[in-house]
Amino acid sequence: MIHNLKESKIQFANQVNNDYPKILSNEALEFITVLHENFNEKRLTLLKNRELQQEVFDRGNFPKFPSETKNIRERDWTAGKIPEDLLDRRVEITGPVDRKMIINALNSGAKTFMADLEDSNSPTWNNSIQGQQNLIDANKKTITFENIKKGKSYKLNNDTAVLLVRPRGLHLNERHLKIDNEEVSGSLVDFGLYVFHNTKLLVDNNTAPYFYLPKLEHYTEARWWNEVFVFSQNYLKIPKGTFKTTVLVETITASFQLDEIIFELRDHIVGLNCGRWDYIFSYIKKFRNHKNFIVPNRDQVTMETPFMDAYSKLVIQRCHKRGILAIGGMAAQIPIKNNKEANAAALEKVRKDKEREVKNGHDGTWVAHPALVEVAMKEFNKFMKTPNQLHVTRDDVKISEQDLVEIPKGTVTEVGIRKNINVGILYLEAWLRGHGAVALYNLMEDAATAEISRTQLWQWLKNEVQLADGRKFNLVLYKKLFDEEVEKITSSIEATSENNKFNLAFKLFNKLVVSETFEEFLTLPAYQFI
Repeated sequence: MIHNLKESKIQFANQVNNDYPKILSNEALEFITVLHENFNEKRLTLLKNRELQQEVFDRGNFPKFPSETKNIRERDWTAGKIPEDLLDRRVEITGPVDRKMIINALNSGAKTFMADLEDSNSPTWNNSIQGQQNLIDANKKTITFENIKKGKSYKLNNDTAVLLVRPRGLHLNERHLKIDNEEVSGSLVDFGLYVFHNTKLLVDNNTAPYFYLPKLEHYTEARWWNEVFVFSQNYLKIPKGTFKTTVLVETITASFQLDEIIFELRDHIVGLNCGRWDYIFSYIKKFRNHKNFIVPNRDQVTMETPFMDAYSKLVIQRCHKRGILAIGGMAAQIPIKNNKEANAAALEKVRKDKEREVKNGHDGTWVAHPALVEVAMKEFNKFMKTPNQLHVTRDDVKISEQDLVEIPKGTVTEVGIRKNINVGILYLEAWLRGHGAVALYNLMEDAATAEISRTQLWQWLKNEVQLADGRKFNLVLYKKLFDEEVEKITSSIEATSENNKFNLAFKLFNKLVVSETFEEFLTLPAYQFI
């Protein structure tokens, strides 16, 4: 259908049965149109540059610290001032933008909440646009939720976490919305609608729109976002530097350009975050065609693995050098009900992870469930008596290019293969039904962990890797294990439920694994079905 916005060519996909007139007002769509016209072509160029960079890696090369920006790395300079309500971020909680999640996260006791329109949100039309309404209601402090079946009602406490919003990555379009027959960037839709509807309210309340930017692969992508910020602040007639952002370091190439990314966003950036799961995905993906490059079972790659430890410490050093915060990675564990011993072991694992982060010099950390807030908070309160650790310079850290790409030691096992197949399918099926954050085997999974699962399988299969028991992982063995895992799932309770998407998930996941060419993101082909 065609929207009635004058002198525009806004088109909605046929599947759209609610164009959310309050959210997608003429004025809001005009802003999205202007953003699209000014920035979409540059975005597409940046995506093309990613393809060219991959060709370099496919020839056996590794990233390097850019020679053209040596002066930026070596000069003394700092980013802009951090707002008072972002100075203490010792525990952050994350989750999708549904109403109940937003309320529970804001009430969780965490310092901040990252409302996610990206990896933990399946970007159905309703999820994405209703999510914008939920964020408006949250900022107005009027958000409520009624669970009629359980007789429960939810509303905000007086004291709530500070809200940050993560828009979709540069690679994702919003296929339900076109301008001049061209799909609009999901990044620009998510960002644009949020600032258009919330900026005045937030500024009037002595705060501002705060963001998390995902999956940047190059400092020129940070420059693009900075230009979007500056343009939008001018459009909305607010001072430059009003918007603030934290950048997720979740691609292997970004860790070679930390100073450069901070520099490009220096008027707006307040921190970097170690997005550990996407980082592992990126590491495998970028070097997938290197000879003798094998990453062991995902469970064997931890923050103590050398290349992960190096990246974490480098983030802390470069952030504090530039006067911004270094936020640690996600604890994905969730409470284990009806098993006290297993639950205690899981919480102890979280505690040790957070102790390591705070002792290394991180200023805060992430958790995926409200029950983990207290565990993480205790560790940061114990070892961090100040609002942050900007004074911890980590001048002792010397990280080389080789340190950042050191291949982890470990094994590939049948158990690891089966887990990747099982978790990948279960997550993909839930995502196709509109659920982006999925509890599986006592962990909260999002798109990043599903990406690791299918990428490892593709890469192991391509290399016919030798398993720990001596067998070769070839197509015959993969098909056997895949069929057996499919049978397990098919006979499960979940597979017999109504409106499931398992047949589609089986087909999509298998195609991603056995394809000759590697699909950059599993969400790209899957997105056509939601």
